[in-house]
Amino acid sequence: MKSEDLQKLIILKHQNGDYPTKIFRDLNGILSLTTIKRWCGMIDETGSINLRYSPGRPRTARTKGAINKVKKKLQENKVSSRKLALELDISRTSARRILRDDLGCRPYKYLVEPALTQEHKEKRKTFANWIRTNFRKQETVKILFSGEKMFDIDGVYNTQSDRIWAVNRAEADAKGGILQKKSFPQKVMVWLGVCSKCVFPLVIFDEGTVDHARYIEEVLPVALKYGNHVFGNDWAFQHDGAKPHIHQLTQQWCHDNFPGFIDKDHWLPNSPDLNPLDYCI
Repeated sequence: MKSEDLQKLIILKHQNGDYPTKIFRDLNGILSLTTIKRWCGMIDETGSINLRYSPGRPRTARTKGAINKVKKKLQENKVSSRKLALELDISRTSARRILRDDLGCRPYKYLVEPALTQEHKEKRKTFANWIRTNFRKQETVKILFSGEKMFDIDGVYNTQSDRIWAVNRAEADAKGGILQKKSFPQKVMVWLGVCSKCVFPLVIFDEGTVDHARYIEEVLPVALKYGNHVFGNDWAFQHDGAKPHIHQLTQQWCHDNFPGFIDKDHWLPNSPDLNPLDYCI
């Protein structure tokens, strides 16, 4: 139903003696009760519904002048609603409403991507050509990607979002509001493999560092076992350029045991966006 038809219907019902609540029920929620009450008030005062002027008090913060000033500020790289509010002498809420409602803007976070030199870019072209030459399309889904990550056993917390609601500090402390943190927190390294079909079991290094000998003994057999279980004898293994990975014995083990292997001479440096473990999982 068009707005003009609604207005005529409400004028007719109100003139027939229907109260706003009854009109609201008859329209089955097409208009809000507040709007119907406002329109009925217009009918009582002027005999018609005049929508040329917005209801409520006139704008004092979101004026055309303020909106134009904010629009000019948007030409700068960084615009803070807090700074806008201070410069325009308006509330931060009004500044946000100008950005969102009047100018149709939304806040976006910075996207972090690896800084690539010209040499990196040339190597990426070479890698892309090598992949196209040596891997058919159906074979690209049979690559086992792998990676390690160090985890803090003490856990992590967000100083901004992690809060405890209490009447006072003493009550907050009693509810666990004190977090004890070691000067040298204990960390553990975890290896994970992932492919297009599944995620492989974790390999957790409880103590010590991971050198090439430990990597060959504890990680590579796991990757070989589950890679063969998922893909049979037609798949390829990938790891990045960490020192245990590029060691001569590690490279030789991978060449001798995996059906396919992307070695250190082909995998690109500074390329976390090519490994789903880095950019996704």
